[in-house]
Amino acid sequence: PPMAYSLYTKHLRVNPSQPNWINRDRFVLSAGHGSMLLYALLHLSGFEDISIDEIKNFRQWGSKTPGHPEYGHTVGVDVTTGPLGQGISMAVGLAQAERFLAAKYNREGYPIFDHYTYVIAGDGDFMEGVSGEASSYAAKQNLDKLIVLYDSNDICLDGETNDAFTESVRARYDAYGWHTILVEDGNNIEAIGLAIEEAKAAGKPSLIEIKTVIGYGAPTKGGTNAVHGAPLGAEEATATRRALNWGYAPFEVPQEVYDDFKENVADRGEAAYV
Repeated sequence: PPMAYSLYTKHLRVNPSQPNWINRDRFVLSAGHGSMLLYALLHLSGFEDISIDEIKNFRQWGSKTPGHPEYGHTVGVDVTTGPLGQGISMAVGLAQAERFLAAKYNREGYPIFDHYTYVIAGDGDFMEGVSGEASSYAAKQNLDKLIVLYDSNDICLDGETNDAFTESVRARYDAYGWHTILVEDGNNIEAIGLAIEEAKAAGKPSLIEIKTVIGYGAPTKGGTNAVHGAPLGAEEATATRRALNWGYAPFEVPQEVYDDFKENVADRGEAAYV
């Protein structure tokens, strides 16, 4: 989705040729069931572990693209995620670690540690108590390099989220003491980028709620739970390609897409690498 594209190409600081760079930004896909998004981003960004063949082997035994991201199994994955809410909590720990390392090792003019921790989380992540407890702690510690992008599509596996969950997540995070931002159009890349820049300057942990449409572009299943963790099906996939004006064959990636990611992810990360 546009939020992931904006994050990877404009903000996230990683170097695919040096995946263990100690001061890289950390990215946590708390909604781990969306793992194919992460694998696609890693592939396009130039992480050699994720070839197009590995993309084709998604969820197959022995592949580098398991159903949920696994740290230590796939290069470029910073955290193993699966149970909802835990990714947010682990991100709080990563942000706390950055704070500790910066305090211990940084010297004036030598910011050895100054990286951000970014999260993409979905509605289900905020239904879990573990994310709330960790987020309260993050506010108390003022972990200002922690930025959570909330994929707010109002849909869960069973249907609409308001069937079981009616609270305002943004209001709750306001109460914790976070800086909160609303982006009303999840396809507005510029607005998402401006929100991330605002979050970086906020001086406290930030939650960016981004209103999205699940299955955007799917003519009959978009905006419904029918696309939550399930294939579109051949007919709907064809119709979606037509609706999005995507005329390429399956697994065919235009060269200009690779060029865009090389310039804005790999080259930018290489320039920042020290």
